[in-house]
Amino acid sequence: MSRLKLMHGVSRIRRAKLQSSIDQTVADDIELLAQWSNNETNYVINELLRFALIQEEDFQKYKATATPNSAQSASNPKATAAPIRTVAEAATKPDPLMTTAAVRA
Repeated sequence: MSRLKLMHGVSRIRRAKLQSSIDQTVADDIELLAQWSNNETNYVINELLRFALIQEEDFQKYKATATPNSAQSASNPKATAAPIRTVAEAATKPDPLMTTAAVRA
C-alpha cells in the first residue's frame, strides 16, 4: 500500500474554489495534520484528495479514457459553457436571467 507523504512547509500553489461539508472529526484531524506538517489546511486537503484519487484504480482508468473525449469537446465552440462569475461579480452585477425570471413571476 502506498503512503501519503507531506512535505513540510510547501503549500503555495494555484487553487480553484471547491466548497464541501465534511465531518467535524475529519476537519479536526486535517487541521492537526496541517499544524504538524507546517502547511496550510488547503494544501493538506489537496494532498489528501490527490493521494485518494491516485489510489482509486478504476477512476484512473476512467480518467485515461475520458481525457481525450474532454479535449475534443473543448475544441467544439458550441460545447463551451458560459463563464463562471466570481462572488464579487455576482454581488455587484445582477444576473440578467434571474432579473427576467423575476419580472415574469
